[in-house]
Amino acid sequence: MAKALAPPSAPSEPIVVNLRDALEERYLAYALSTIMGRALPDARDGLKPVHRRILYGMQVLRLDPATAFKKCAKIVGDVMGDFHPHGDQAIYDALVRLAQDFSSRYPLVDGQGNFGNIDGDPAAAYRYTEARLTPIAKLLLEGIDEDCVDFRDNYSGDKQEPIVLPAAYPNLLANGSQGIAVGMATSIPPHNLAELCDAALYLIAHPEAGAAQLITFVPGPDFPTGGIIVDSQSSIVEAYRTGRGSFRVRARWSQEDIGRSWAVVITEIPYGVQKSRLIEKLAELINEKKLPLVGDVRDESTEDVRVVIEPRSKAVQPALMMESLFRLTEFEARVPLNMNVLVDGVVPRVIGLPEALRQWLDHRRVVLQRRSLHRRAEIEHRLEVLSGMLIAFLNLDEVIRIIREEDEPKDELKAKFELTDVQANYILDTRLRSLRRLEEMQLRSDYDALSKERDALQKLLDDEGAQWKAITAQIRDVKRKYGADTVIGRRRTSFESMPEIHESALTEAMVEREPVTVVLSDKGWIRALKGHVTALETLVFKGDDKLRLSILTESTAKLLIFATTGKVFTIEASKLPGGRGVGEPLRIMVDMDEGGDVAAMLPYRVGERLLVIASDGRGFSASQDDLVGGTRKGKALMTLDGEARLALVLPANGDHVAVIGQNRKLLVFPIDQMAHMARGKGMRLQRYKDGGLSDAKVFHLAQGLTWRDTSGRTWTVAAAELRDWSANRAEAGRLPPKGFPKNNMFGS
Repeated sequence: MAKALAPPSAPSEPIVVNLRDALEERYLAYALSTIMGRALPDARDGLKPVHRRILYGMQVLRLDPATAFKKCAKIVGDVMGDFHPHGDQAIYDALVRLAQDFSSRYPLVDGQGNFGNIDGDPAAAYRYTEARLTPIAKLLLEGIDEDCVDFRDNYSGDKQEPIVLPAAYPNLLANGSQGIAVGMATSIPPHNLAELCDAALYLIAHPEAGAAQLITFVPGPDFPTGGIIVDSQSSIVEAYRTGRGSFRVRARWSQEDIGRSWAVVITEIPYGVQKSRLIEKLAELINEKKLPLVGDVRDESTEDVRVVIEPRSKAVQPALMMESLFRLTEFEARVPLNMNVLVDGVVPRVIGLPEALRQWLDHRRVVLQRRSLHRRAEIEHRLEVLSGMLIAFLNLDEVIRIIREEDEPKDELKAKFELTDVQANYILDTRLRSLRRLEEMQLRSDYDALSKERDALQKLLDDEGAQWKAITAQIRDVKRKYGADTVIGRRRTSFESMPEIHESALTEAMVEREPVTVVLSDKGWIRALKGHVTALETLVFKGDDKLRLSILTESTAKLLIFATTGKVFTIEASKLPGGRGVGEPLRIMVDMDEGGDVAAMLPYRVGERLLVIASDGRGFSASQDDLVGGTRKGKALMTLDGEARLALVLPANGDHVAVIGQNRKLLVFPIDQMAHMARGKGMRLQRYKDGGLSDAKVFHLAQGLTWRDTSGRTWTVAAAELRDWSANRAEAGRLPPKGFPKNNMFGS
């Protein structure tokens, strides 16, 4: 019977580890691994490790642009086995993205087979697809065998992989990069290579140049899918200066006649947007009647994008219809800019456009120096060999004799002709058939040419100006290959200013216009009933709640909500809950201050004025255009003293104002005596000894002052009879005429 294995002995003393310290140490190690080894690109070559390993793996497989394609399964397998110890699907997904001309501005992989499409369809399995490097990818690898970059051991220690690629062009900005690390992320849109070359040349000549100067050459991103950037130049400069911001990209469209009507044709969509998902979303909005100006949409795309959108009627304005589409669909998208990269391949930091180009230029100088040193070493080795061969040629008979007769020909040759080990070995390794072709003149010619090249390299290494001159020539050569006159080099994304379309017109375009009744309950629940409903007695409320305010308006209108704390909020009627339920609390739509309540609710009307009055009798007139806002926090309208509250908001439709205080004194004065302002404390309308304001009314003096008593009867005092109460603003007034209600209110 086999003996049971004894359990491992426990340590004599337990190891005490602080849990917090252990977790911090391990999580930091994980975070650094993710940041350095996966998510953030190197500022010098613009590549993450997986992309760098794919390109180098294809270089090892000799998949040059002129060679035959090779199965992606072979590429993925070799990269995973030699360099990248992660899942094969992750490697293949990265390979596919490098080959997609709608994802990469300058594809680094030439794919053959199904590599997906702009509709979001995935690529075929890697056993069906083939790939090789593109010419522009070879520029990233140019000189990698000339000791121009450092190498390190791969994960298994049996091979070497490059830490960074030579990168003959600024790939970080040309192709961009996206990634999410631990606690940080990166998002760099692609740019035009010819423009980047111009900016780099300018930076070489003007090392202190900033984003404002470089934007002359690089006006903004250049997306592979085209589109139109509608941001201002100042915002683009600020984004490139700080390395953070975003770009507002819109689809490119044109108007086409289709018989009796017209249609809009979309030919370019924003970068990163899936066309199929975009069309599905558009169809949903049409079915839900959220795009009342759009009648139909068709996808007529083949290899190029062509989305046809027909209006509901011929009278619709194309620009207005497109503006509504930009607001509700991904025909307009924001592409973020967060240039968080590994500076010098080590430190994660957000950098601006000038530093990004400077990182690449400094890297190119290091590459130039290392390639020059490598070439100089090769030349010196060859010169050493040629020196020995010249000696052998001049003493050929003696060399042959030594080789034939001496037991140790190498030592004898070294001693006889003062040769080095390299020279002696080369002479001994030379075939006899080669000796007959040796010519002294050819050897000397080669020696002189190599000597001149070595001197030129030394001069280059000693002169920084000469190095930058050589780099300038290299950049110009890249620009010549991928300039604006080439198919791949021409700019695809253009720039335009935002069209000037009035907000009210746009709101009407995005919402189907129909009459609604907005109802606000006593406890602050709001809803919108379809149609103009005047009989609200049967309206159901929650619990013991009841009706406070109701206004007749339209679904396209904006509502101005005035709070007793002096703020005004803007709500779109189209976004209010329907009338089938009890509505929703107003406070979840606006950030009303604690203790505040609704003082008034009015539909916004362009250009009209309102009278704003506080409970202490102060007030002013304000334009509704100054009150409209777009945030939950609203706008500060009235500055209040002590316990005063915003009490009344009245349309300023008249030429006189009547105010009555709690002391039952009535005063009438011209409305022109009131200040007109956007916000403030206002001015005194009536002087009170005790109490404050009860009510106010704006009216036309020629039509007389009217009010309604508690019995529902309407009273009117003609203009001639109002002389006793007519005075200047801020006076005390007199007791009201006979028949004025005891509650001191003018009534509706």
